[in-house]
Amino acid sequence: MNYSYKTKGTCSQLIQFDLEGDIVHNIHFIGGCNGNTQGVAALCEGLTVEQIEGRLKGIQCGKRGTSCVDQLATAVREALESVVQS
Repeated sequence: MNYSYKTKGTCSQLIQFDLEGDIVHNIHFIGGCNGNTQGVAALCEGLTVEQIEGRLKGIQCGKRGTSCVDQLATAVREALESVVQS
């Protein structure tokens, strides 16, 4: 399924991705540091929600209290939980 997540507190405004079971595919950031977000998207391709959370959750950008990668971890978790609740 295709998901979109509106980010909070980051330069990127939106994260789009597909979720097949608990595997994340086709990650695309709208906004943010283009090279960094493309790199993160490539590195996270095919990982599970748990793997992404384990690697990225809690990473901060400056004094924002979050980052684009932290927001990705939040986004994939929320998507997985929405599937489980359905």
